[in-house]
Amino acid sequence: MAGSASKDSRRRGIPGAGSAALKLFRRWGGSAPGRWLCSRLICWQAPYFSSISPRLETLEPGRCVATIAHRRRVQNHIGTVHAIALCNLAEFVGGLATDAAMTRSLRWIPKGMSVRYLKKAVGPMRAEATLDAIGDIGSGAERIAHVQVKDRNGEAVFSAEIAMWVSPKRGDAAKP
Repeated sequence: MAGSASKDSRRRGIPGAGSAALKLFRRWGGSAPGRWLCSRLICWQAPYFSSISPRLETLEPGRCVATIAHRRRVQNHIGTVHAIALCNLAEFVGGLATDAAMTRSLRWIPKGMSVRYLKKAVGPMRAEATLDAIGDIGSGAERIAHVQVKDRNGEAVFSAEIAMWVSPKRGDAAKP
């Protein structure tokens, strides 16, 4: 019993140890059907994301890549990918990059998002999020998830900075 408690306390400080999404991706993300399954399960957990049908490609602590297809349901009146669909994609990858960086003793929530529309978004979109190092957060600190969305030609069409509030889980402030 003492050995397992010691093992658990060591795992508390490992980035990703608290992320169910990262565990799921590490198990199933090695194949196209597995990545599809991971994407669907994450959308089942957070249903609003299913409106854009994101496809998770990469997930690791502090980094996430996902794509969406250009289809009618994500399109606006001028035939480009809708601005809010791009925001949803940004929050999807930014949130997963953040979640994958969490230790078991931390939690997070988006606090704000600043976006820039750089050019018309046409065709499939590929979003990549990277997260600032978590470091020491004390009783809570803001960390930024940087997101860039590119079109099929690799040209940036959208960027976002998502402020994530990272804090200790309730009751965990005194735990290592």
